Amino acid sequence: MAVERTFCIIKPDAVEKKKAGAVLALLEEKGFSILACKRMTLSKDVAEGFYAVHKARPFFGELVQFMTRGPVFVVALERENAVAEYRKVMGATDPAKADEGTIRKLYGGNVGENAVHGSDSLENAKIEISYFFPGNEVAPVAG
Repeated sequence: MAVERTFCIIKPDAVEKKKAGAVLALLEEKGFSILACKRMTLSKDVAEGFYAVHKARPFFGELVQFMTRGPVFVVALERENAVAEYRKVMGATDPAKADEGTIRKLYGGNVGENAVHGSDSLENAKIEISYFFPGNEVAPVAG
């Protein structure tokens, strides 16, 4: 398997519960390397830009409001099969349906406040990482 990169946001609900460190520790325990990490509060423009793919969906305004209500951690991760492995570690979107030991089961409250975001493909991971870590903030892929 190839070493890949993926993207994580530790959402405001998990940060408010003071679980960001626990999420990062769990990711490292699961074999992820943290390439870049920063704490920030998303502006409305940044959140709308990041979630632009959902602009026509009925939950868009609520999502932007939630993601801008407090600090988040944006994280670039790396490991073999990173996208698929991170999706397993995240758990189902609905924490009530997530497997035991997953981030969302441990720290998510409901479908809307489910602790973390994760890239759904390698292509989106590249886009999402570069959205929050422009230029040389993340080392280029070796090779």
